[in-house]
Amino acid sequence: MDSMSHTVITTSTTGRTSGDGMLNLGYTRTIPGLLKIGQMVALLVAFLCVRCARGWPSWAAFQFFEVVSLWFFIAFLLFFLMHLFRLQAKMPCFNWPLTEFFHYSVGVVLVCIASIVAAVKAGGVSALVVSSVFGFIATFLMAVSLWTTYSVSCGPHQTGAVV
Repeated sequence: MDSMSHTVITTSTTGRTSGDGMLNLGYTRTIPGLLKIGQMVALLVAFLCVRCARGWPSWAAFQFFEVVSLWFFIAFLLFFLMHLFRLQAKMPCFNWPLTEFFHYSVGVVLVCIASIVAAVKAGGVSALVVSSVFGFIATFLMAVSLWTTYSVSCGPHQTGAVV
């Protein structure tokens, strides 16, 4: 008679992993997540430096800088929360990589222009100089995100052609 033996191995884990449930905490440790955190911090610091500065040499230039930095801070905060709470999967009617690509494209241009104008019009006011520096840091981080988003959403595709 043939006897067959079976071995059963059971494993158990304690605690929750970052992939469980509604909250995706693992996103905060990814390159796109860290870039978004860096962008939000840089834009918030840039906005607060302009907001708290006294004696703006050019009212229109720094109003533009405030609007641009606050708008993209809020936009990137919303994208960050969408990834953190996995909301993009619940709203499949949007092409999220393309939406982020569009926001990064516009953001790089507008924040860079606002930072250049702020740097030129700072007039030696240290808080305004610091705001333009953080604007340039945010521009760099957005350009990196734009490049990585582009390589994901619009990168090279297999054509099937033999070279």
